[in-house]
Amino acid sequence: MTVLDARSLTLLALAALVIWFANLDYRKLIKPDEGRYAEISREMVTSGDWVTPRLNGIKYFEKPPLHYWAGAAAFAVFGQHEWTARLWSALAGVLGIVLTWYAGQRLFGVAAGVYAAVVLASSLMYVVVGHLNTLDMGLALFLSAALCAFLLAQRDEASARANAVWMHIAWAATAGAVLTKGLVGLVIPAATLALYTLVQRDWRLWQRLHLVTGLLLFLAITAPWVVIVSLRNPEFAWFFFVHEHFLRYTTTIHQRVEPWYYFLVLVIAGSLPWTAVVAHAVWSAWKTQSGATFQARRFLLIWCAFVLLFFSASGSKLPPYILPLFPAAALLAGWRLTFTSGTTLAWQIVPVTLVGLVGLLALPFVRASGDTPVELIQAFKPWIAAAALVALAAAGYAAWVARRGNVQRAVLVTGLAGLLAIQLMMTGHESLSPSMSAYRMAQQVKPYLRPGVPFYSVGTYDQTLDFYLGRTVTLVQFRDEMDYGLEQEPQLAIPTVAQWMETWKRQPYALAQVDERIYEQLQARGFSMQLIANDHRRYFIKTP
Repeated sequence: MTVLDARSLTLLALAALVIWFANLDYRKLIKPDEGRYAEISREMVTSGDWVTPRLNGIKYFEKPPLHYWAGAAAFAVFGQHEWTARLWSALAGVLGIVLTWYAGQRLFGVAAGVYAAVVLASSLMYVVVGHLNTLDMGLALFLSAALCAFLLAQRDEASARANAVWMHIAWAATAGAVLTKGLVGLVIPAATLALYTLVQRDWRLWQRLHLVTGLLLFLAITAPWVVIVSLRNPEFAWFFFVHEHFLRYTTTIHQRVEPWYYFLVLVIAGSLPWTAVVAHAVWSAWKTQSGATFQARRFLLIWCAFVLLFFSASGSKLPPYILPLFPAAALLAGWRLTFTSGTTLAWQIVPVTLVGLVGLLALPFVRASGDTPVELIQAFKPWIAAAALVALAAAGYAAWVARRGNVQRAVLVTGLAGLLAIQLMMTGHESLSPSMSAYRMAQQVKPYLRPGVPFYSVGTYDQTLDFYLGRTVTLVQFRDEMDYGLEQEPQLAIPTVAQWMETWKRQPYALAQVDERIYEQLQARGFSMQLIANDHRRYFIKTP
């Protein structure tokens, strides 16, 4: 088989698609992000208000609405399920792979496009985020589209018409990124462009950006929601643009502080099984492309460097933030693999066998931590072992065939096995869901629900509870991420446990979730309640 064999590549792609989508509905939604974003979408469908995002009935302006709209549309068409909650992330991941393939083969050749797609489709971080209901894969998709369209527009051989078409696609994709996660969707492309211009001193590049019509298109896509939501919610602009952009980036207000090297470690681990391949590509990419005015590889390298440094400098760090780096890195890896020798590739695959071995040897020593009971960890271990064995066997075989000169087979085997191994771990993660999802508790509580019955969440809030109950709850002595929304509508919550206790006594029938500490205090005081369900950290009660 060669990379030009369309039939074989089609069969390979279909197998990868089956593996990619196979477990979307197998795992329960986990807190906090999956439950939060599913619930916001569910409330949009229920309320019919697609302008003002609400979480647990409370205004929630931390992010723009595009991801919520995608989730709400999936719920409206297919119903409310785990797979519909994750559908947009999974589709965005696949579309990002297709874009990477298309841009790779147009920029660096047919083989480079295939290799780039294989690398991206089997990189640990990309696959994991593509199967979680978070905003990050949608952001990565639109930024990838903007990047790829820009690269295709600026090729030396691009006609004036092709330049105009691709640049307007880039502007539209940038708008999609902004509507997904805010101004970061504009900052990354703009900063990369500015840095590339300074490095290359290619000032004529700015004449090929279609700035006027591009900006008009960008504003036509982004401005309507911003204007409408601001008219309906005068407090929106300050919170969204100042609190959630400037203060979030420059301060530790969200208490997500990590060391400066945090994202560098995540890039190294998140690139598995291609870490050595990507490192080799990055090392080689700076060399000038002979005879080319626009240096596509150098632009990709600057993109990767800026994304890494930008998020590393932030006062707020979460693992998926770094995701927009991976499609660009995959394009560089695809380019480099087209002329990597079999011997070199074999040595680059060897570390994967070491990772698999270390995983297997360390598995018996993994212990429970935090809120996760030991029996859940034990149930997860066989899945990790299976993934490690797949990675170990595939890496060994791929290194062997690479040494024999078959680079293509080594790449395809490594990619397909990498995707399968990661999906085995993702599927096995369902073993931990009793500790990370309210699904099981919600099923036990549902028989006690009645129309209009008050339901309180006392001293705690599980973002997956609302989704699985199919209704909101009243927060008691809990604000956290709902703090700003509750400042606008304080009547939607009860400030203290003492006030709730008085309200509870007046209710003919009510339900509540309380955390362990408060439950023990209520029990010690002989508070009037009846326990109806509990696990190792959640207690659900009703009025006697």
